Amino acid sequence: MTIRITGTGSYIPSLIKKNSDFRGHSFYTIEGNAIDTPTDIIVEKFKGITGISERRYAKKHLKTSDLGAEAAEKAILDAKIDRESLDYIICAHNFGDVKHNAIQSDILPCLAARVKHLLKIKNPKCVAYDILFGCPGWVEGVIQAQAYIRAGMAKKCLVIGSETLSRVTDAYDRDSMIYADGAGACIVEASEDIGIVAHETASYTHDEVYHLFFGNSNNKSEDENVRFIKMYGRKIYEFALSNVPAAMKSCLDNSGYDISDVKKILIHQANEKMDEAIIKRFYRLYNTPVPEGIMPMTIHKLGNSSVATIPTLFDLIRKGQLKDHELSKGDIIIFASVGAGMHINAIVYKY
Repeated sequence: MTIRITGTGSYIPSLIKKNSDFRGHSFYTIEGNAIDTPTDIIVEKFKGITGISERRYAKKHLKTSDLGAEAAEKAILDAKIDRESLDYIICAHNFGDVKHNAIQSDILPCLAARVKHLLKIKNPKCVAYDILFGCPGWVEGVIQAQAYIRAGMAKKCLVIGSETLSRVTDAYDRDSMIYADGAGACIVEASEDIGIVAHETASYTHDEVYHLFFGNSNNKSEDENVRFIKMYGRKIYEFALSNVPAAMKSCLDNSGYDISDVKKILIHQANEKMDEAIIKRFYRLYNTPVPEGIMPMTIHKLGNSSVATIPTLFDLIRKGQLKDHELSKGDIIIFASVGAGMHINAIVYKY
């Protein structure tokens, strides 16, 4: 049985938050010490490391499930399927529906159920559930969807990655400039054409589990009961470089394809320098130079929208909306991600 992605959709919020908008912010270290460096210098250094010049935020009235439903609607139309024929809706996120200026996450009911409601799907046998798997959530959702289909438990699945990270960021933390909002979705179904060839997943939870966590504001005068997304950036960088290339290699080797067959690598858009280093180490494992144009990037304008980055990137390329990048039938692609948990996953996909 062959299983492939037959439709994609994405929702890119219209509100643009530029790096210049962070000038004048007061930043603190995670220990609570004020950072005396002028914000102009902080912002410039930030851009040099991450590659981010702007990011997108959702409008005040929209929640994570709303963004997910918008992307899902486009994916359903792109795949030209009857939405009532869906067997599963899998929604990857990390913080649920967080209202603008709210301090509480809302995941009752789950976001997948809310998306199903917004899509007006009546079929009760269309099972809707969420997956909390850090930034690799959408990739893992696709892996789960293909497993259901391969086991005969489903024929068509909708997989969504949606997030509004702008609402769980600490304004006193330099890392707040990384995060963005957005959603991406796809339809996964059985097909005569090969799609998913191999996949790999690993969870490192011994010493690495709290590299990303929910914590207090860096400004210790803020309410200690309010929590924000926090990370130990250097530890994540070192972890990713040590483990992601090896996982990608294992996945590619299991696929039966050669490194020379790979046309594009769609990696989670977390940090430009980190992603470039991961790709360099991956190709070094094969004693092969990195081909030009192998890694499309959206982080410069869209920031890090967690679970939404890869499906959004894939959708933009498929629909000819990312300059200098395109896919042709038969191209071998690698999807790869790393994130909170710490989780790593990869898929080798024949387009």
